[in-house]
Order: sequence, then C-alpha cells, then structure tokens
Amino acid sequence: MASEQVVVVMVPFLAQGHLNQLLNLSRLISAYNIPIHFISTETYIRQARKRLHGWNPNNHIRFHEVQDPELTSPPPDPNAKSHFPTHLQVIFNSTLQLRHPVADLIRSLSRNSQRVAVVHDTLMTYVVQDVKEMDKNVQTYVFRPLSVFHFFCSAWENLGRELPFEVNTIRRLPSSPSLSMSQDFVDFVKLQYAHSITNAGSIYDSSRVIEEKFLKLLEKEEISGKNHWAVGPFNPIEIGTDDPKTDHHIRHKCLQWLDKQPASSVIYVSFGTTTTFTNEQITELAIGLERSEQRFLWVLRGADKGDVFDKDGPRVMLPEGFEERVKGRGLVVREWAPQLEILGHLSTGGFVSHCGWNSCMEAMTRGVVIAAWPIHTDQPYNAILLTDVLRIAVVMRDWVSRDELLTSVAVEKVVRMLMESGEGQVIRKRAAEYGGELRRSMLEGGIGHKELNSLISHIRGRDMESES
Repeated sequence: MASEQVVVVMVPFLAQGHLNQLLNLSRLISAYNIPIHFISTETYIRQARKRLHGWNPNNHIRFHEVQDPELTSPPPDPNAKSHFPTHLQVIFNSTLQLRHPVADLIRSLSRNSQRVAVVHDTLMTYVVQDVKEMDKNVQTYVFRPLSVFHFFCSAWENLGRELPFEVNTIRRLPSSPSLSMSQDFVDFVKLQYAHSITNAGSIYDSSRVIEEKFLKLLEKEEISGKNHWAVGPFNPIEIGTDDPKTDHHIRHKCLQWLDKQPASSVIYVSFGTTTTFTNEQITELAIGLERSEQRFLWVLRGADKGDVFDKDGPRVMLPEGFEERVKGRGLVVREWAPQLEILGHLSTGGFVSHCGWNSCMEAMTRGVVIAAWPIHTDQPYNAILLTDVLRIAVVMRDWVSRDELLTSVAVEKVVRMLMESGEGQVIRKRAAEYGGELRRSMLEGGIGHKELNSLISHIRGRDMESES
C-alpha cells in the first residue's frame, strides 16, 4: 500500500436505508480512485449487497464482515401502540459491539496510509469514539442519513428559535422530533451525543437544488461546524431506462408488467422496510385502490425482521377476491422489488409512500410525485418538505391523524386527484422539473458534482493545505 494513499472507511448503521445510502456514497467516492473499506456485520453486508441495484460493488469496495452477535429480535407487531419499529431495537443496540472491530480496522489502515477518512453514520458515533486517540492522519466525517430539513428543524428547536415557516406548516409538524420515536431509541440517540467527537463536517444524501435554504442557515450559524456537503442524490441517476438490455439480470416480473402499461398511468405503492399495517388498514387501502379505477403496483410486505433472510411469518392478507377483481390493472408483489427501476419506468406516474428519506430522494431524482403517508421518525418532516416547501407531493395521511384509520374513501380521493385532476397534473409537472434539475446537478459542472468535488478535495487534504 503506497504511503501517500488516501482511504475511506464507511461505518453504516444497521438499518436498510442507512446501509443503502453509504453503499451508494461509496460508489460516488470510489469513482475518484479512492479505496473504500465498508465494515458491518455478516448478515447486514449480505443484506445490503443483495438489495442493491443499479451498479456492482465488487470492483469498488472491500467489505469487512464482523461476526453476527447472538441475539433474538421479536417479530414486528402491526397492533403495537407505537408505529416506530421497536422490534429492531435489539439490533440497534447490538451496533455498540462493533466499537473494537471498527477501531482495529482504522488503526490497521492508518499505519499504511497518509490519510484515513472515516465516514460514519450519526448513529454510530459511539462506535467510532476511539478515533480521538488515534494518529492525526485519521479524520471523521458525520453522515446524516435524514433530510437537511429534519436536521435544521431539530437544531432550531434545540436553540429555542421559531421555525421560519407559515403557522399552518408548523402546526402540522411534530411538536418535537423525538415524539415519533420510542423512548429506548431516544436513549440510544442520546448515547451517541454523549460520545460525539470533533469531525471534519457533515455529509447529506441531499442536494442544494432542494435544500439550499436550510444548508445556508446551518452554515451561517456554524451548527455542527462550517462544512456541510450535500452530495446527493447518492442513488444512480441513469437507472430505469426501460431498456431490458441495460439490465444484467432477468427483469423482475413487476417491470415486465409495467412494460405493458401506458406512460405515467401507474401509481406505485410501497411503505419501506419498517412499516407493518394492521389487517384493517390493509383492507381499507386495498378497497381504495380498487375503487379508484387507477392502475397500481403495490409492494405488500411486512416490516423487516432482525434477520431479513428469515422467511417465517404470517402472510399479509388482502380482501377475498381482491387480486382477481383488479387483475390486469393492478399487481401485488410480496417480495423485495427494484424500487429505483420502478420509479424510473415510463409507466410510473405516482408513488404512495411513507416518506422515508431514501424513497423521497429516489422519487425526486426520477421526477415522480408522492402521495405522502408518514409513519414515524423523520417521515412527517420529509412529508412537509415535499408538500409545503417544494410543493411536489400531496398529502394522503396527515401526521396529526396518524393514529386514525385511513379510510378507503380517503385513499380513493387522493389517488384520483393525483392521477386524474388538473391539480395533480400541475404537481406532477413540478416534480418532473425538479427531477430533471436533480439529475443535471450530478453531471460535470452541476451544483451536486461541484459539492462532491469539494468533499473529495477535503478528504484528500487539499482544502486544508490551501487554508494553511
């Protein structure tokens, strides 16, 4: 290993969205011929690689697998009082055991590298705490996996400042970011803060195209330092051309089904990896989709379990005869589906989503309008960003009504408005325009590409050299 070499160590949090983001960031950084070392547990590396699509990590990343801890994670409970995925808390807590393997890897790399940049999830601060005792050639960068908007709202609340939004918008936000989380998770987050260390700056899977206002306010106040890099979208922007020749695998059955549908006619329905609805809510959603008379693709899965490869568990039930009645204009998929390719397909015209930040960025990148149904954590903030600030989404389920059953009547009304009405057409056009701007931003000379170049210069130490 050359003594002048710069390497990057990725330390992701053990949750699908977080893993996915840092894998995609690895792709962007590796394009600058910087070696990437990605460290996590055996199961979660396997999970991240299996669910990744749009590029092949084999020639770009060296994976470091840590033995899985012995633990038992309870199944998700659709009838739980809290919508937060409390069943995964045992997995979250197990990340603390990664402290020593991560420190050992960083020390080993630092002995043979001029610079080691450690990019760690904000929820892995405890794990990387030993960096402060290492050589000065090791520097940390905080990856913030949520929207800049969410971080900004949290920071402003902590400073006791009034948010710069209309009164009605403020009323629709949670009174505190922590209220949509479980107490155990809040305590886990506080543990991370207790071990915070000096870092080079914050990295976001976002773009100044959509969140520059909030980035400038953070930079002006030097909240979490002066360096804030929005280098997204992390996800590949060229995927989803509808050309089977671009895929090096057999096209998923849902893509083959989409191939047969008219352009922009299908509404895609998916609620991510941490949502499990009650049977009653599934029934209302199904009836609403059926009565809307719109084409739809519904990825119907329960929340991820601690081990996503454990297939045991109850099958999510639909109303009797539902799939037969909607045959031809509706497709239900019960396994993991290639969301990037679905959103990039010409037939996809809308997206009913929980507003997890990965899904938001993927939809915005492809210019697909969202019907927002936030469930927990950052999702109500993301929904406000899309509906009230950017105006590229519509409200399907307002956060203030989160504990109420969303009826089939409401589902039908929003789907029809989004897919049929003039109002929906205006919002869909605006979403498409943002999508084009986001994709162009990542091309050479674009604002996203410049932001990425700035981050790479800092990682290589060139920014600090010029400052000195």
